[in-house]
Amino acid sequence: QVQFVESGGGFIQPGGSLRLPCTFSGNAFSPYPMAWYRQAPGNQRELVARISSGGATTYAGVVKGRFTISRDNDKKTVFLQMNSLKPEDTAVYYCNRAPPLQLRDSWGQGTQVTVSS
Repeated sequence: QVQFVESGGGFIQPGGSLRLPCTFSGNAFSPYPMAWYRQAPGNQRELVARISSGGATTYAGVVKGRFTISRDNDKKTVFLQMNSLKPEDTAVYYCNRAPPLQLRDSWGQGTQVTVSS
């Protein structure tokens, strides 16, 4: 079964930065738009950023200007660079194909990001 594997999370103080990589174990990566999502305790999973197959990017308003999504098709990896982190960015971060093309059975375990002083 193909799967996404996220890593790079951790505990960080407000204002800090983290870079999250996510690698896809399947073969079909480059033709598809990819996205990062996050889920905070008690909340539904939300879309954070997406990147098209050609590299065009869009962001949720709450992260725009602070987060940057990128991709390396040769390594089948999508990245999320997170700067100026805030406590409200605390969540488990996941990657998958961008909506509505998510692979329902391929969600990974995510990576926990905790922003706190």
